[in-house]
Amino acid sequence: MAQQALRIGITRDGWVEATDAPFFDPDALGVLAASGISWEYMPDASETITAEQLATYDAICAVAPGVAADALGRQDLRTRIIARFGVGFDSCDLPALTAAGIVLTNNPDGVRRPMATVQITYVLALAQRLLIKDRLTREGRWNDRMAHTGTGLTGRVLGSIGLGNIGAELFRLAHPLGMRHMATDPADRTAVAAELGVEMTDLATLLRVADFVVVNCPLNAETQGLIGARAFALMKPSAFFINCARGPIIDEKALLAALVEGRIAGAGLDVFHDEPVPASNPLLQLDNVIVSPHALCYTDECLRLLAEGSFRRAVAFLNRERPPSIVNPEVLSHPRVVEWLK
Repeated sequence: MAQQALRIGITRDGWVEATDAPFFDPDALGVLAASGISWEYMPDASETITAEQLATYDAICAVAPGVAADALGRQDLRTRIIARFGVGFDSCDLPALTAAGIVLTNNPDGVRRPMATVQITYVLALAQRLLIKDRLTREGRWNDRMAHTGTGLTGRVLGSIGLGNIGAELFRLAHPLGMRHMATDPADRTAVAAELGVEMTDLATLLRVADFVVVNCPLNAETQGLIGARAFALMKPSAFFINCARGPIIDEKALLAALVEGRIAGAGLDVFHDEPVPASNPLLQLDNVIVSPHALCYTDECLRLLAEGSFRRAVAFLNRERPPSIVNPEVLSHPRVVEWLK
């Protein structure tokens, strides 16, 4: 029997119907074109990858859709790798993928600099009270400007909850600002902390000391609801809170109370517990909160890197090579994967 030709599918949210074009630089598709492997945009959009799609493609390059265990039970399962555009994979049932012999990769290099740049953007915007000053100017309240002086950064403490890929890049970018750098992380980050001049500490100390608290940890069972009322109570009234990681890491009701009651000075949020964020969310009504739709890092550079990284990982595995950034390395001992990599 002739071997079935390989196929790569790109989830439909990689295509923008309004512009009839991909949301990333089309030149990134050159990675797929050069591979000689057949590829296409999936014809149907779905919030999660379906069993039918898993039976259709050898590799799936996924923008937003995750995968649930109930999609993995078919006997005609074909997919060998799901290569995510971004770094997060909390929408994927990792144990189920591993049990099915499907490799899952993410793309940390694609988001490292763009996400760290977003965090610096929030630090600067919050410190300078940019949103409020924009409104003062537009509303003709010029004489009110001295009531909203900013916060100087020299000597202030920049704290990161996590010192992984993005957290480390944040401190690299922040180096010229003359701030004191502090981080907490359950993993041993001694080497990178020494390289970057970052003081490692526990979470409670970081929350008490930092003038800017930035969330840089993944969403998992240990971090869901990690930052709640008790955490916000430790922060200084002059401190700012920034979350560009995942919404459920934060107790939004506790954050709202801390902001309304003046227990912290402000917040920058690119992620929310419910997305799309409802217009009724009271956080959207506060003058000391700057928000964006889980997309502030989306620049032409970022989107091209995300696409290219996903495509390269898919092509590498279909060429029987081990791709970088496998988030379920246990799958490499699965008979299905072992046989393929031979």
